[in-house]
Amino acid sequence: MVTLGTRTVSDHVALAEIELCGELMIAASAAIGERLSADRIDEVLNVRVITERTAVPRQADPRG
Repeated sequence: MVTLGTRTVSDHVALAEIELCGELMIAASAAIGERLSADRIDEVLNVRVITERTAVPRQADPRG
């Protein structure tokens, strides 16, 4: 049984998600235009996008 005074890990995760949703709603309400761009969403959520991709070398085809 969980009492109301007991905090769990999921409480912290839920609060973080609520805060991020709030930040997105504030940004969306201040945005000019219909939608937030993917770049603006990343900026609001403080996401760093890595544009360089490391190529994985392909193995030689054993069939020749």
